[in-house]
Parts: sequence; structure tokens; C-alpha cells
Amino acid sequence: MNIKNVLILGDSYSTFKGHIPDGYAHYYAEDRNDEADVRRVEDTWWHKLCSELNLNLTLNNSWSGSTVGYRGYGNADCSHTSSFISRLEKLYKNGFFEENKIDTVLIFGATNDSWANVELKEEKYSDFKEDDLFFVLPAISYLIKRLKEILPDGNIIYLINTDLKPEICTAVKNASVHYNTHFIEFSDIDKINGHPSIKGMNSIKNQVKKFILEN
Repeated sequence: MNIKNVLILGDSYSTFKGHIPDGYAHYYAEDRNDEADVRRVEDTWWHKLCSELNLNLTLNNSWSGSTVGYRGYGNADCSHTSSFISRLEKLYKNGFFEENKIDTVLIFGATNDSWANVELKEEKYSDFKEDDLFFVLPAISYLIKRLKEILPDGNIIYLINTDLKPEICTAVKNASVHYNTHFIEFSDIDKINGHPSIKGMNSIKNQVKKFILEN
């Protein structure tokens, strides 16, 4: 798999204070005062991956607590703020993909959609209406579809977290097959308070690296 310029669309698992866009919520930081052991950006999965494979991380567009679709925690409307879809559309509208030669997008999301118990609805692959994007399974399909439209020749790789609702895992895999994109279904990610530890970050990096080198 030929990869050079990478965009990450993520949630808390991919954040680090000072390494995401201004105004985006972070989880990981040097100054955390809890039991989380990831305190250096060099310990994140994405920093390790890019360093070891000499990748150019053009943008880490990650927002802690964000959902793929338009519905967030407490039934919040995220259609114009933190949702993966709205962030992608903002990048597209602002000319990000024209200005940067992105060849690979790593999507690491749906953890919060699962945790927030957003209504799943049924999988869908065409004729999307805005209302569909407030539900998890159609939103996942739409996100992959839009990325395929924006980067028809790009590597679009969906990273599937452990401990998600099985319907979400199935939807990601089905949509990836439908739109001819890629997915990696993770296993054995060590976590502290639901978030990867240093050991977990290394496991994520190893699984993504292995996939890239073998494809």
C-alpha cells in the first residue's frame, strides 16, 4: 500500500493536546493528573505509526467525545460541530483536499456512537437524507461514501475499535466492502478507563502497520 500524506479523522483515541485543531476537545495531554499513562505525544498510536513508516501526517482532525453521526451524548445535535461528517464536510468546503495531496484517510470512530447509545437504525447505502445522519449505521455508510467520492483513488481505512456494539462493527465492514474501501478490526487493545494505555497504543500501531505493509 503506497502511503505518503495522511489525514486522520478521529475521536479521543487519536487526540493529544496541541496536536489537533484549535477548539477541538482533547483527551490525552502531558498535564493529565489521573491514571492515564499516555503523557507524551510520542506514545500515541498515530505518532508511532507515522514515525516508523515515515508518513506525513498532514492533519490530525480528532475531537474527543465525537460521534460519526449528527447525534451525540445526551441527544446533542452535532450536525455543525464535532461529528465526523460535519468535520469532513468542513475540510472539503474549505479546500483542504485541493490544497493537500491526501492519499490516505484513517478513520477511527464510532466508539462514542456506541457508548452514547445513539439509535442505530438500519444500514443504508444510497438516497441519504439529512435525517439519516442522526443515526449510527447510515452515518457510518455516508461517511465512507463521501470519502470515496472525495478521494476515489485514495486509501480509505476504517479502524474498528474493540468492545463496540456488534451491529456497528458489522456496518463498518459491510459499508467498506460496498464502497470498495478498507477496514482493520482490532483485537487486544489494553485500556485504562476505556482509553488505550501505552501498551494499547502500541498494539493499535502494530496492527495498522501490519495491514499497511501487507496490502
